[in-house]
Amino acid sequence: MPAKGKHRRPKSQRVTRAAAVATVGGAALVLPLVGAAGAQAADSGSTTTTYTVKSGDTLAKIAKSQGVDGGWKQLYQDNQDVIGSNAALIKPGTELTVDGSASGASATATRASDTTSSSGYVKPVDGSVGTPYHSSGSMWSSGYHTGTDFTVSTGTSVKAVAQGTVVSAGYDGSYGNEIVIKNADGYYAQYAHLSSVGVSAGQTVNAGDRIGLSGATGNVTGPHLHFEIRTTASYGSDVDPLAYLRSHGVTV
Repeated sequence: MPAKGKHRRPKSQRVTRAAAVATVGGAALVLPLVGAAGAQAADSGSTTTTYTVKSGDTLAKIAKSQGVDGGWKQLYQDNQDVIGSNAALIKPGTELTVDGSASGASATATRASDTTSSSGYVKPVDGSVGTPYHSSGSMWSSGYHTGTDFTVSTGTSVKAVAQGTVVSAGYDGSYGNEIVIKNADGYYAQYAHLSSVGVSAGQTVNAGDRIGLSGATGNVTGPHLHFEIRTTASYGSDVDPLAYLRSHGVTV
């Protein structure tokens, strides 16, 4: 992506933090990827099915579509021996055992719809607004803040604000771990300083899908989510991100 990593000016006294994975009780907390899902029944008379992982599939989406009681965590627990230690890395072709429940699927869908506006857009993270858009200062390469910061602790779930396609996902200089998604309306959403990235370029996501975990990677003074809306995928084409969300019915 052109003009990468220009959010903050590098300073000698600022230490760039390496990518981190949030931990709970000393164990790695890995966010499941998001994507399409489908399953084949092993026995039409039973709720236990086998699922063959396809490219772009995720534990979160599989658990939701199959109504797994306990969600992706239960699905991972039931299949940890074939998945391995990283729940975010499920390989195409892997066969999973899925213990489904129709009522569970319905409940999951309802909870998801509760967080989505009537226009299908959502807030990127559950947190208050910190540094606003266009705040001026020499610490930013452009002379002003090109996005809006949401004050959240490391490990908070970051959600796609709209349906779209992932343009890039990974480390990007001053932005640290970031994700750029082209929304269905043609605008680009950027999510930066993440501790964990849960999607990959080319993947399709829906509004409300968890795409990563907030953090403090790149040039930062503390954990938060830096959120931008752009007219192109490149730095320097920013527009007011809160005005964008509000225009799509999101309360922020």
